[in-house]
Amino acid sequence: MFILKKIGCRIFQLAFRAALPILPYREPKILDSCEALGDVCKSETLSSVLLVTDAGIVKNGLTAFPEAVLKKHGITYAIYDGTQPNPTVNNVEEALTLYRRHGCRGLIAIGGGSAMDCAKAVGARVAYPKKAVGSMGGVLRVLRRIPTLIAIPTTAGTGSETTLAAVITDPATHHKYAMMSFPLIPHYAVLDASLTYTLPPHMTATTGMDALTHAVEAYIGRSTTRETRRLALEATARVFQYLKRAYANGRDHEAREQMLHAAYQAGVAFSKSYVGYVHAIAHSLGGRYGTPHGLANAVILPYVLQSYGKSVHKKLHRLGMAAGVCTAADGFEEGARKFIAAIREMNADLGIPDVLTGIGKEDIPAMARHAEKEANPLYPVPKLMTQAELESLYYQIADWRKTK
Repeated sequence: MFILKKIGCRIFQLAFRAALPILPYREPKILDSCEALGDVCKSETLSSVLLVTDAGIVKNGLTAFPEAVLKKHGITYAIYDGTQPNPTVNNVEEALTLYRRHGCRGLIAIGGGSAMDCAKAVGARVAYPKKAVGSMGGVLRVLRRIPTLIAIPTTAGTGSETTLAAVITDPATHHKYAMMSFPLIPHYAVLDASLTYTLPPHMTATTGMDALTHAVEAYIGRSTTRETRRLALEATARVFQYLKRAYANGRDHEAREQMLHAAYQAGVAFSKSYVGYVHAIAHSLGGRYGTPHGLANAVILPYVLQSYGKSVHKKLHRLGMAAGVCTAADGFEEGARKFIAAIREMNADLGIPDVLTGIGKEDIPAMARHAEKEANPLYPVPKLMTQAELESLYYQIADWRKTK
């Protein structure tokens, strides 16, 4: 039976790849500073906007600069700061209520991927006022234009400022809805490195590894293009060159700026070439336990790459050369081994564990089932896996010593 499913998955992926040139992908317009917000809002005739963020961003004063610019240009705004690390359906509905109450015409997402995902879902709800978030999960369920969305990342990793995806959690079922539709791509992205200076080292590490995961999964998949391969290789090189610097010194402007561009490049790459089982497993962990997405990706990545075996050796060797951890003289298998080892070493240097605590054995079958359903047939993974094979990965990444 799985052989027939494999054939079906590959046919679906081939059809999607063939359609890539005609699909309405677009990139947001890049702005270098929040100073440009006033002019953008005026050009888009946004007299009132909703800032979607979280309490930590507000507490750290990261909304102060954008707020000052909006005030200077006479643009009214409301702030929704209730976004959770894994944004929920409730967050979306609360933000939507605020959007309507203040007569907002546009959205500004300030923060990491959570704030941006929440803002995208709010935009979808504005476009489809009679549809629930859950009914818009999946591929191409949102076809109408959403309100103008400006994304201001305060982390360098999620790439959400470039993507057509938003992931929203249903707290009642612990299930994550992955919304993937072209209108969800932000219209503008503000890459202002000064807003990332105060990002704590641990968040710098996990979001940076999130960016690396995006680049790697986009590159090793079976739906790549010349452009996405180039972007993934460049993003990988940037992460290996600058992430440790940004982790060691948060005010290293060059490192922060380069990481923002690495996240952006990786975001564009995986928007077109998609991700793989690392993300599918991470989403299930986030839905069940609230595991931060970047942390989950960082821990899971080397295990999944190892499980792919020889199907990825050649591509991992190329990524390893871009990262500077192997050379052309290394064989494909050796280059792949060195690249995976370098990821593990990077995690260790950044204080990221090699296993995750709190995974319950009784939860694994359901999480593996959700991961398999999410990934197949959509993600063009180099090697298709069964639910049983995915279950084995959960056992590998779990720290049973600390699990009751």
